[in-house]
Amino acid sequence: MNIPPIIQIGDILISSDIITEKFCCDYETCKGICCVEGDAGAPVTIDEVMEIENSTDVVWDDLSASAQSVIDQQGVAYTDQEGDLVTSIVGGKDCVFTCYDGDNCLCALEKAYRKGLTGYCKPISCALYPIREKVFSDGTVALNYHRWNICECGRKKGKALDLPVYQFLKEPLVRRFGEEWYQELCDVAEMLLSSDNQKE
Repeated sequence: MNIPPIIQIGDILISSDIITEKFCCDYETCKGICCVEGDAGAPVTIDEVMEIENSTDVVWDDLSASAQSVIDQQGVAYTDQEGDLVTSIVGGKDCVFTCYDGDNCLCALEKAYRKGLTGYCKPISCALYPIREKVFSDGTVALNYHRWNICECGRKKGKALDLPVYQFLKEPLVRRFGEEWYQELCDVAEMLLSSDNQKE
C-alpha cells in the first residue's frame, strides 16, 4: 500500500495500520485473557484513578479475596518499573478488577457500568486496545496498533468481517478524542484507501 506510515489527524499522530489492519475482539475464543496476561496493570490517568476509587465499593464483592487484599495494601493503582501509573495486579499479572463468569474473565468495573451501577466504565487504555496511546514530553499524542499473540483470534475475526481497527474502536475513540475528531479520521481513512485502491 502507498498509504504513509504516519498520519496526522488534528494534533494526534496515527500509525496507518490502525486504518489498514482488521480487528474485532473474539471474546468467545479468548475468554478475556487480556485481563490476566502481562506483567503490569492497565495504564491509567490520575483522573481515572479517582473514578476507579469512587467505583470500588460498588464492585468490591465481585473481586477475589486476593484482589481485595492488594487494593487494601497498595490501592487501586501503582507506578510500574517504567514509571507509568497502572492498575494494581494480583500475582504479578491479573488486574485486580478481574472477575469471573465460569471460564470467562470479565472487568468488574465494566460489568457494573453495563448494569447502570456506576458512571465509569473502565480505563480508556483497556477500551482502546489494540490501539496503544503514547504521550510524549512535549504533549504530542501518538496512537499505535499493538500486536499481541493472545489476540490472534481477534485479527482473524476482523479479517473475516473486513472490519478495520479504527471502525471496531469507534466508541472508545469518540470517548477519548470526540465525535468531530473521529469523523475526520473516517474521512481521511476513506480518502487514503480510495486513492490507494485506484493506484492498484
